[in-house]
Amino acid sequence: MNVAGKTIVVTGVASGIGAEVARQFQAAGARVIGMDRNEPSTPVEQFIKIDLSNPASIKAAADCVAEGIDGLCNVAGLPPTAPAEIVMAVNFLGLQALTDALVEKMSQGGSIVNVASLAGAGWPGATEQINSFLADASFDNISETCERLDIVGPRAYFFSKEVLICWTMKHRWSWRDRGIRMNCVSPGPVETPILADFIATLGERAEEDMRIMDRPGAPTDIAPVVQFLCSDESAWIRGANIPCDGGMFAHVQCQMNNLG
Repeated sequence: MNVAGKTIVVTGVASGIGAEVARQFQAAGARVIGMDRNEPSTPVEQFIKIDLSNPASIKAAADCVAEGIDGLCNVAGLPPTAPAEIVMAVNFLGLQALTDALVEKMSQGGSIVNVASLAGAGWPGATEQINSFLADASFDNISETCERLDIVGPRAYFFSKEVLICWTMKHRWSWRDRGIRMNCVSPGPVETPILADFIATLGERAEEDMRIMDRPGAPTDIAPVVQFLCSDESAWIRGANIPCDGGMFAHVQCQMNNLG
């Protein structure tokens, strides 16, 4: 995977998957611009503080990025323990706003990689809600939109990832004239600082998933897939959602479709 010399923006760079993505890019010779609410423990080429729930903060952060970026890795996100409207704001609206602000600064052949989740695998059953959210939701009306669509409690996390996967697919060819592509990576349960939030919120469902898997994932399992999707070798992959979950997506599909 050749990413040497590329300039990559990574959100959520202070911990978990984002920190490992940044580390691996830098080890491969890329220049990393990191974004987070918190300072990263591992230095990056440039650090920009950002609050993805705040449009003014997103604009200010985007204004600090020079033209000529080769990749944008949208890794930052909130767990299902946060209030529904904040989860939707950070996990989708903020990600969307930052992407819209930075895509014009991307080089020919650039790549956008969104970290979604196994939690978004149920999107085919929620397309009416998803289309309504994508058509109407904004930072100004997020509370009302969540109430109207009955996006409450932990459901917000699942829905945020369903929306993100569908939004990614919708953008399969949006910047094809510039060679810019957008894809998703969907991890299963990963040992990060927010894993405990998932277990506490999802209870028996999370415990059952953990029993089925041979082990939880690690950031080192996810980061190489993100890196590949920013490399020149992945140029023809567009609008894809790639599971990286120890086989959990395949397991769910087999169970749902009576494949054994």
